Amino acid sequence: MKKTKLFFYFMLLAMLGAGYYFYPKFEQYLYGINSVKNTKTIDLYVSTGSTLDILTDSLVANKVIEMPERFKKYALFRNLKNTTVEPGKYRIQSNSTLHELVNDLRKGNGEKEVKITLNNTKTLEDIANKITENIEVSSFDFLLLLTQTETQEKYGFNSETIRTLFIPNTYNVWWDISKEELLERMAKEYKRFWNADRRAKAKEIGLSQSEVSTLASIVYSETKKADEAPKVAGVYVNRLKKGMLLQADPTLVFALGDFSIRRVLNKHKEINSPYNTYKNTGLPPGPIITPPISYLDAVLNYSSHEYLFFCAKPDYSGYHAFAKTNAQHNVNARKYYAFLNKEGIR
Repeated sequence: MKKTKLFFYFMLLAMLGAGYYFYPKFEQYLYGINSVKNTKTIDLYVSTGSTLDILTDSLVANKVIEMPERFKKYALFRNLKNTTVEPGKYRIQSNSTLHELVNDLRKGNGEKEVKITLNNTKTLEDIANKITENIEVSSFDFLLLLTQTETQEKYGFNSETIRTLFIPNTYNVWWDISKEELLERMAKEYKRFWNADRRAKAKEIGLSQSEVSTLASIVYSETKKADEAPKVAGVYVNRLKKGMLLQADPTLVFALGDFSIRRVLNKHKEINSPYNTYKNTGLPPGPIITPPISYLDAVLNYSSHEYLFFCAKPDYSGYHAFAKTNAQHNVNARKYYAFLNKEGIR
């Protein structure tokens, strides 16, 4: 009797296991499809409010399925309806079964939390493109929000300084975050960065928070050597205090909008632009690039010295020769120009 019961339980488990394994294959067979068609792993983005028709079109466009009508019938059979299409980023493996794909879509297993990274952006367009790479919001819609005067004034910026709101870093956000929520998140990160200690240091230097970002952008454009950044910042702080022209070549490149320029010439210094620091005293109206946090801190903790000039060393080290007088600077500059000519850099 005990053996009969054990045999019965064993057969029941075997039948359940077989049903679990074969049923998805059987139901897929009924609809004439059993696996996805993509030959490599792809990321499928499902937007908020997507209908089954929109989802199906996207699957066809991404070459995941070949028979849209059969897919829709199968999806409806599995209760994947307009009301159950969850937004998100879905990773579809090349060896996925249709059962697995529909299961993920029906359960909303798409990735909702994504990373956005901000660095090396020069313009508002750059910022909008970079920040929206992995989220649902379009770069156009976010840029439109940033360029609105009401938006800029709401957060205490203008058309030039709004770029300083964005602190370069990597952030986790929801994929379907709205453009307003995204901007509010960036504003919170900005306030978090500008703590009491940093605000006090900026005030001591005599710069606003946006001006610190602007100066840091110039320092970052002048040197990529982080250990040299406080020393370069010190030169510019000295010049600002003396009312001297900053004469920063990278600001001319920004004003010209030609970022391929390798050597700034006298003709470039004639451009009429508020970013021409060879003609205008003080800082330009906004940053010329989004500087890393380490360079913002390099300005706030600039090196105290008497240098007023610096010039790239005549080598490929990336470091600079510093001078206290114009005469010494001219000596350094001649050495560097001779190096450029020798290397054929025009």
